[in-house]
Amino acid sequence: MTKVLVIEDKAESRDIFLDSLEAEGFEAIAAENGRIGIQKAQEHLPDLVICDIVMPELDGYGVLTTLRQNPLTATIPFIFLSAKATKAEIRQGMDLGADDYLTKPSTIEELLRAIAARLEKQAALRECYAAQSQQVPPFAETAKLADSESFFPSCPQLSQVFDFIEANYHQPIGLDDVAQAVGYSAAYLTDLARRQTGYPLHRWITRRRMAAACSLLLETNQSVEQIAEAIGYRYTGCFFRQFRISFGTTPQVWRNAQRTQGSTQTQKL
Repeated sequence: MTKVLVIEDKAESRDIFLDSLEAEGFEAIAAENGRIGIQKAQEHLPDLVICDIVMPELDGYGVLTTLRQNPLTATIPFIFLSAKATKAEIRQGMDLGADDYLTKPSTIEELLRAIAARLEKQAALRECYAAQSQQVPPFAETAKLADSESFFPSCPQLSQVFDFIEANYHQPIGLDDVAQAVGYSAAYLTDLARRQTGYPLHRWITRRRMAAACSLLLETNQSVEQIAEAIGYRYTGCFFRQFRISFGTTPQVWRNAQRTQGSTQTQKL
């Protein structure tokens, strides 16, 4: 069942949305303010979020920014539903990465059409990303990619972003650093990378670092601690965990296996 999270501080409006969504066969989840909305988004990972802007504790802009910065929630379609209706306010919401912006008062029919359009587009994007994933090398192939021209996809909209990552991946950079360097908000950059490549930005930073790690493991005798520092990890434990997630084994075991394999092939020759 498709899950829709409704973040709305006014109980009457929230109940109307919930009843209407449930009548259409959706699993509707309610949150009465932005802080709770973020918690429920992270807990339930809904298929779509509907959010008011003016709310206590955390407004809708803060909700969207937070969700777009979290890899688990960055790709969830997000619709603003608000009485803030000036062009500047609508533009602000869209610049932060909203997928749609409905102004109050809106009818239930308008809301349902917007939801259907977003879900349909999301389904189409998933198909597109699935096709792209056949062309994007998995982490197991990352070690073979040593230069940025072959590593990063050809994407004019993100060329500055990839250039910055290539020049600085050995530093402890993150999303905020890249966004500041190219003049985007972090939320907008997250959404742009997702739309253009099918992956959040942090995945490309991680891939570049893992490629460098593999090269250093194979070509040098540096320790795991030295390699972690050389590719931008402040803590060796973080590098160790990411390598294990990426390759299913530890850096030292991977190094030994690759060298053993290389030695065996040399002997055969």
